[in-house]
Amino acid sequence: MASQGSAGNVIAAICSFFIPGLGQLVQGRILAALLFFLFVSAGHGIAGMTFGIFFIISVPLHIWCIVDAALYKGD
Repeated sequence: MASQGSAGNVIAAICSFFIPGLGQLVQGRILAALLFFLFVSAGHGIAGMTFGIFFIISVPLHIWCIVDAALYKGD
């Protein structure tokens, strides 16, 4: 990706909005994509929603995932 706020980062942020970690995968950051997907998905599970972890952990982590994809500057 070119720079923070570039069209590629906007597309990555939109991808991460729908599927956590997809934006990082689009940017070529495989480990970050896998970790975001696993942790956000774990909080979205039935057990996570039952104990309120969904709102405490998953929602802020999902928002962080979107912002991370949008603000990524590259190497």
